[in-house]
Amino acid sequence: MVTAITEGIKVTVETTYQAEFSSPHQHHYVFTYKVKIENNGPHTIQLLRRKWEIHDAGDATKVVEGDGVVGQQPILEPGGQHEYVSGCNLKSGLGKMKGCYRMEKLFDGKIIDVQIPEFQLIADIFDN
Repeated sequence: MVTAITEGIKVTVETTYQAEFSSPHQHHYVFTYKVKIENNGPHTIQLLRRKWEIHDAGDATKVVEGDGVVGQQPILEPGGQHEYVSGCNLKSGLGKMKGCYRMEKLFDGKIIDVQIPEFQLIADIFDN
């Protein structure tokens, strides 16, 4: 589990290798990651966009951008939190991800980029 804090917004990520959905002999490794976003700041915020850098030891780095997270643009009051689970596929069993969320402070429209901490994607076959 890894954590980063930007302007009072805490992002925690926990990853899981999904062996039952992976096919190592076909160079297909599936990972899920659970993200928890906590608004420890004094203002209500809304998550507008996400940007991910996905580094795969067996492939080129990919950048993925889009609106919201898993189809949502959550609003977090002070003290509020939002959790979701998503996933990615790698061609190798080794990789890492990092990124940022573009958020808006609703009281003044200020845009902030909240860092998503870098986390490792390591298939269980490498954990021995």
